[in-house]
Formats: sequence, structure tokens, C-alpha cells
Amino acid sequence: MRREPRDPFDVLRDEIEAEERAINARVIWSLRVAVFLAVLAVLVVLVLLPMGVAHAQVGQIPPVAHRYRAELVRAAHAHFGLSAPVPVFAAQVHQESAWRHDAVSRVGAQGMAQFMPATARWWCDLHRMSPAECQPSNPAWALRSLVGYNRWIWERVPVSHPGDRMWATLRAYNGGLGHWQAEARNATDNTRASIDAACGTARRHVSHCRENLGYPDRIMRVLQPRYAGWGPGLEVSP
Repeated sequence: MRREPRDPFDVLRDEIEAEERAINARVIWSLRVAVFLAVLAVLVVLVLLPMGVAHAQVGQIPPVAHRYRAELVRAAHAHFGLSAPVPVFAAQVHQESAWRHDAVSRVGAQGMAQFMPATARWWCDLHRMSPAECQPSNPAWALRSLVGYNRWIWERVPVSHPGDRMWATLRAYNGGLGHWQAEARNATDNTRASIDAACGTARRHVSHCRENLGYPDRIMRVLQPRYAGWGPGLEVSP
């Protein structure tokens, strides 16, 4: 059977329609790929973002801290030996001033170590420093004095567990050695838990205990891990 030749316009129309179908198929495929990639990107963000936040919370250190690391390490080794818990002291500076040498608190504490003027004068007199040498806003002075004052307190808090002894040292740094000693006398035993439980039972008002107990907790449990690479740390007893 002989087939009639097709009209050239019909052939052209069929070719155009076939090309349109091919283009539509490619567009649909591209859209599907784009949607898949967008969904995948969202899932990756949802999975990795919490990990990134957690890493930042554990590892974030103010950039300026690295400038003073060597000075802090020297001071720590001088007062506590080569096994000095440098991460604790770094965390304490972080807590006190965020490593700002010009920090001044609302009550007048100054410098990286946040020494009150009266405490700075007492410390300088104790070490026979002249007024010109007494410089709470000087980073080197502040770091040496922070570690040295911690050592001075450490020798006056008779707690056996090293981590708990540092905890007590930090409490005394923050709230005064006299308050800690008075409460230690009221405690049922010489453990950290008992002495902490006695907070507010002597001259210190109980309203100040939340801040005083929170101070070593944040330094040793929250901030210290960020500086783990700076040296050996100390753990608090359970």
C-alpha cells in the first residue's frame, strides 16, 4: 500500500512538539534535582549545626588570650610547678575579665585579674612593691598576681582533694578567704560538699552563696575545658 507523502508543515510541527517534550522533561528533571539538593542541604545543616554550636561552646577562646598564654604559663609554673593547672587559671582570667586588660567592674575591680583597689594595695605591700610597680591594669602584673594570690590562698585551705582544693581557692578568691574559713569551721567535715553546704552560716549572707558557689563551678566545669590544650587540668570530685 502506497503511503501519501506527509505535509512538510506537519513534519515540522511534530519535530517542534518532540523537541518541546524533550525540553520539558529536562526542566522537570532539573527541578527534581534542585529540590533534592535543597532538602539534602537543609538536612546537613540540621545535623551539623548543633555539632558546630557544641564545638564552639567547648573550644571558643578569645583571640587575645593567645597573646598572653606564655606569660600565664610562666607565672603558673613559678607558683605551682611544672604540673600547674594552667587551664584553670586561664579559665579564671576568662571569667574575670574575658582577657581585657582595661576591664573595670561596676564596683571598681580592675584589670584582667579584677583586683579591687584595696586588694591590689595589700598585695603590693605584701610583696614590697612600690606604688609605681602596683599596676592592676598591666597584663603581666595581673596574670602574675592572679596566680600568686591563688597560691597564697591555696596554702590556707586545708582540703585534701586537689580539684576540691582549687575549688575552695577560687571561692576564697571570689568571696574572701575569711568567709570561706568561717564557713569551713561550721561544716560537718572537711570535704568540699560539706563546706559548700555551710555557705551562709557564718558572716557571709546566704544571698551571696549562689554567686560564690557558681564562680568555681563555671571556671572548672564550663570554661576550663576550652583551655585543655594549655596544660594539665584539675577535676572536681563528684
